[in-house]
Amino acid sequence: MAIRPAEQLIHKAAWLYYAHGLRQDQVASQLNISRASVAMYLRKARETGIVNISTSTQLFTDDVLARKLEDALGLDAVWIAPENADPSTEIAVLAASVFLELVKKGDRIGVAWGRTVYTIADIMSYADLQDVTVVQLCGNLGAPYSYRPDQCTMEIARRLNAKGLNFYAPLVLTTEELARALRAEPVIREQLAGVSECDLALYSVGTIDADSHVVKCGALTADEMTALREIGAAGVIAGQIIDAKGDVLDCSYNRRVISAELASLRAIAKRLMVVQEDNKFEPLLAAIAGGLCTHLVIGGRMAQRLLDHAGSAEKTPG
Repeated sequence: MAIRPAEQLIHKAAWLYYAHGLRQDQVASQLNISRASVAMYLRKARETGIVNISTSTQLFTDDVLARKLEDALGLDAVWIAPENADPSTEIAVLAASVFLELVKKGDRIGVAWGRTVYTIADIMSYADLQDVTVVQLCGNLGAPYSYRPDQCTMEIARRLNAKGLNFYAPLVLTTEELARALRAEPVIREQLAGVSECDLALYSVGTIDADSHVVKCGALTADEMTALREIGAAGVIAGQIIDAKGDVLDCSYNRRVISAELASLRAIAKRLMVVQEDNKFEPLLAAIAGGLCTHLVIGGRMAQRLLDHAGSAEKTPG
C-alpha cells in the first residue's frame, strides 16, 4: 500500500533526521513545524519501525523512493501509489486524499482539466470547508467533450462545498488578434490576474500526440500537433503547449489560447501534479523542469523512471 498523506511528515522528518543527519531544529525549520512536533514524529517513527529500514514494510520502501525523488527533483512532497491491478485508480484515490489534506479553510484553488483531474473529482470524498473558492485555470471547450474545464472545476467545488468560478471564455480562439482582445476584456483580465493569488493548483500534464486532450477536443488536429512536436513541443499544461524546459512554446496556437500564464501558475505555493499514464514521462519531465510542480502523485514505475533519469543526468558531463 502507499503511504497515507497523514503519515507524510512523520516519514519526511525521519528521513531528514536519520538519512540526512539534520538536527531536530533544522528538520523543524525545513518542514516549517515546531521542534516539539519533530520530536513527536521521530518518536512515532521509532515506535512504528519506520527508522528500521532493513525490516521496513513495502509502505516504507515506497516512501524511501518518494523521499529520494524529493531530493533528486527538488520537490516539496512526492506520493507513490501502489502498482496493483488498476494503478490508475490507485493513483486517483491517493491523489484525492492528498488534495483534501492540502486544502485549508479560506484557500483559493486553481483547477485545470482532463480525465485525470475529473477522475480525482469524481472519487473525492465530500468535505465542508469554509470560504474555499475553486477557480478554472483556462478557457472552456465549446463542443461537447468529457472532462471539460468547467465540469472539473464545478465538481471539485461541489465536493468541497465551495464557491466555483468558471471561465466564461473559449480555450482557443480562431485568431491571435481576437485572443488578445478577449484577454483585454476586464472580466477575463481580472480572472487571469487572480490565478497567481491561488494557494493550491491541481492539474496533470498532457501528451503531445494524437491521444492528447487538445487533439481529441478539436483544439488542434493530429497533424498540427505533429508539427508542434517537430519544433519542440513536450507537453500540455492547462491547455498550453510547453517545451522541454517547461516554458511556453512560441507558436500561434499558444497565442490563441485563453489560459493562466505559466508565471501565474508558478506563483502558486502548492502546485499538485497527478500523473496516471506511463506515456507522460517526457511531458512530466518538462513540467518539473519548468517549475510547474511542487507536489507530485505518481505510480511506482514512473517514480523509478524519474529517479533513474535524475541519476543519469547527474552522471552526464556538462
